[in-house]
Amino acid sequence: MTKNNRDLPGALLAWYDRHARRLPWRAPPGAKPDPYRVWLSEIMLQQTTVVTVGPYFERFVARWPSVQALAASPLEEILTEWAGLGYYARARNLHRAAQMVTDKFDGRFPDDEAGLKSLPGIGDYTAAAIAAIAFDRPAAVLDGNIERVTSRLYAITEPLPGVKPVLRRLVAEITPRQRPGDFAQAMMDLGATVCQPARPRCLLCPLVRFCEGSAQGIAAELPRKAAKKARPTRHGIAFWITDAQGRVLLRKRPEKGLLGSMTEIPSTDWREDKPSQNAAANAAPLALDWSPLRGRVRHVFTHFSLELEIWSADVEESAAPEDTFWCRLDDLGNQALPSLMRKIVKHVLTAK
Repeated sequence: MTKNNRDLPGALLAWYDRHARRLPWRAPPGAKPDPYRVWLSEIMLQQTTVVTVGPYFERFVARWPSVQALAASPLEEILTEWAGLGYYARARNLHRAAQMVTDKFDGRFPDDEAGLKSLPGIGDYTAAAIAAIAFDRPAAVLDGNIERVTSRLYAITEPLPGVKPVLRRLVAEITPRQRPGDFAQAMMDLGATVCQPARPRCLLCPLVRFCEGSAQGIAAELPRKAAKKARPTRHGIAFWITDAQGRVLLRKRPEKGLLGSMTEIPSTDWREDKPSQNAAANAAPLALDWSPLRGRVRHVFTHFSLELEIWSADVEESAAPEDTFWCRLDDLGNQALPSLMRKIVKHVLTAK
């Protein structure tokens, strides 16, 4: 740490003591946090905004107030509560990690980065965040907000993601040994409320006197990012099948892979080429007289976009084919339907 920024941690923590955000998983500045709540929130916040996570977090801790309670719950119930939050491998890893903490660590989370990374779903960032926030370890925490703050503080013009190791080293240099957890959360809050992406509020920033990006007039341009690759589009056909009792046919997806273990409306594979009518009919769970619905359902995943046509058919009476089951329409809300499948349900009900 250079002489110029030795005062930086103290300046930031003083600001944090006055302006810390109140979040449902966060202990007040200086208070001892609950490792379970810290872990749960950090898993939920991966690739997801604070605003979105809030209601999910509160429902989870109300239903499962401890890691032991979460570990004892069936995975299907966790997936149902998680539905709509996205990145569903997180929910499966959440359950596995809860069981591991309960069985292997006697209900206590490991208190250092190495131990935390032995748990499913925890990588470098999440391990550092939990170690710092839950156990006050001087770990270098680097999320999107902290990347932006650090890039501007040091006027780092090399693009992300390649420059992440440099940013992590710089964060490690300025992280204090006293209150490192509060320091990490202060950096997050600064990025979320003051050092914002498009319009940094430099006049309100407690670190402006340390900031090279502000001094050079380039803060708003940072961090720079490498050009993204074009996202390909895949296509498929989903099959909306109802029986004489008004039930809809659902299917559970395989445990591994995209949307693993979630409940779905049966469909063809999702491919770059649109399936032919014959190929789609052969992929349907039942041989029926299909009626295509108008419009398409569109959804964006991390690595591709998806367009689905919807074919609808009614059946008088039929046993559910293997790996499928019938579900009443008024019970769909209790199924582990991801956002894409909820879009399909809405599209069908609107079209019909």
